[in-house]
Amino acid sequence: MESLKILWMSTGLANFELGQVIMMLVGCGLLYLAIARNFEPLLLVPMGFGAILTNIPVAGFSEVGGLLHYIYYAGIDTGIFPLLIFMGVGAMTDFGALIANPKTLLLGAAAQFGIFATLFGAIALNFVGLDFSMKDASAIAIIGGADGPTAIFLASKLAPELLGAIAVAAYSYMALVPIIQPPIMRALTTEDERKIEMAQLRHVTKVEKIIFPLGVLLMTIFFLPAATPLVGMFCLGNLMRECGVVDRLSSTAQNELINIVTIFLGLGVGSKLSAEHFLNTKTLGILALGAVAFSIGTAAGVLMAKLMNKLSKEKVNPLIGAAGVSAVPMAARVANKVGLEANPHNFLLMHAMGPNVAGVLGSAVAAGILLALVG
Repeated sequence: MESLKILWMSTGLANFELGQVIMMLVGCGLLYLAIARNFEPLLLVPMGFGAILTNIPVAGFSEVGGLLHYIYYAGIDTGIFPLLIFMGVGAMTDFGALIANPKTLLLGAAAQFGIFATLFGAIALNFVGLDFSMKDASAIAIIGGADGPTAIFLASKLAPELLGAIAVAAYSYMALVPIIQPPIMRALTTEDERKIEMAQLRHVTKVEKIIFPLGVLLMTIFFLPAATPLVGMFCLGNLMRECGVVDRLSSTAQNELINIVTIFLGLGVGSKLSAEHFLNTKTLGILALGAVAFSIGTAAGVLMAKLMNKLSKEKVNPLIGAAGVSAVPMAARVANKVGLEANPHNFLLMHAMGPNVAGVLGSAVAAGILLALVG
């Protein structure tokens, strides 16, 4: 009987707690969104599966000696995985639209307003019983940039205990861009504004594309060194893409390397979705603040584009301002889709890519500012 009792106590059935069951269902929910709804599947599949693994009782996946423990501390706690992801994103990014229309850099900057507005919102929640420090608030606020790797990088530096909730919020709202953004875009623009057709972008030379990442890195070094880990890796990836002499390296960064790192990044983030870390009031506050941050960022980008349309000699469709939130290239596709609904001849995709890639740089710069101020 003693042997049977020992055997029973070693099973999952004897050790399951309600919180673990809930978090495994959350993991299944992430898998559903990835597989059935095609929401950020490359990350939500390993993240959802990681959430299931880390909540298996007795298995010890996330404990010292467990696989997820080493994945997390080797790649996320050190900040290596988000930086490698940024290099891969840089290798996949074409800055042509931004170089051809530099004014759209302002739209990417305006969309980061959601980050700093949410910073104060997180601090304000302290008055209703949630205890967020300045570092916690800064890590939460970066969700408004709609940039998953940046959110993970900053959270791992400032608030590692909140990493799971912040990562889930960041990637969830990135995945929900086609649902969240269109109502905000329509509410802030008129039918005539959505119909605006923009002039064709000029041709951008190879020399300009090579100089651009070097110039961005130089500016970051001079004015915000704290952002150089993210911006530097992004610019390295982009330089490999544009220089034309390291195609094998560029291809590896765009494909094999970023795919491998994405698997481990998703599993590492999933390891932080354990019941004891995730099921609390702070998590609900983070999810609510993330929605606010994303909405404010979208609205700020659209309003800045409306202002530019009023002041600029060339017409600017305000819809492209929503693409400044950095969710590349989904936000640009949403702007194009809403524009086509208003005017079937209105192709905004390339125009929206300008603020979209500017948003990537903007979120990295915002992370550098927060890291410099409170890190």
